[in-house]
Amino acid sequence: MKKIFTLNVKFDFAASHFLTDYHGKCENLHGHNYILIVSIKNALKKDVMVINFKQIKKIVNKKVIEKLDHKHLNDIFENPSLENVTSWIWEQLKSELPLKKLTLYENERCFCEFEG
Repeated sequence: MKKIFTLNVKFDFAASHFLTDYHGKCENLHGHNYILIVSIKNALKKDVMVINFKQIKKIVNKKVIEKLDHKHLNDIFENPSLENVTSWIWEQLKSELPLKKLTLYENERCFCEFEG
């Protein structure tokens, strides 16, 4: 029986945005220090690892962090809600990594989880 493991790697980025089609404080320009947790699930390979952490970091930094960090998210997304950003991140990574789940925090109390 194969042993299946879940690896979690935490990333952070800062970005500004405002919500469209929303009436309240968040319709105004503001920013967040986002925390992204990338969860990878797979069996062990011959090297007794699921995947090298360096490889995860390289892929996520190139495909996601470099594109979002210190950016204005409305220039990238029509409506940069937490859900839309999380879904976009999934699309960027799904062909590169054996994703289990993404968790994106916009602050310590509010976060989104997505399992494609």
